[in-house]
Amino acid sequence: MNVIVLLLIASISVAALFLAGFIWSVKSGQYKDEISPPTRILFDGDEMIDDSTKKSKD
Repeated sequence: MNVIVLLLIASISVAALFLAGFIWSVKSGQYKDEISPPTRILFDGDEMIDDSTKKSKD
């Protein structure tokens, strides 16, 4: 029974630390990114092959 109580206290403590870290990161602006969401669609990361250059090589 003592092990269950110890694990319960430890898990609640770890969860509280993660919650405090999340609240701190939100308050400090870690998730406030107003620049990249509109431009993320423009820079997909995949290189597109232009059809006009592909046809001229044939």
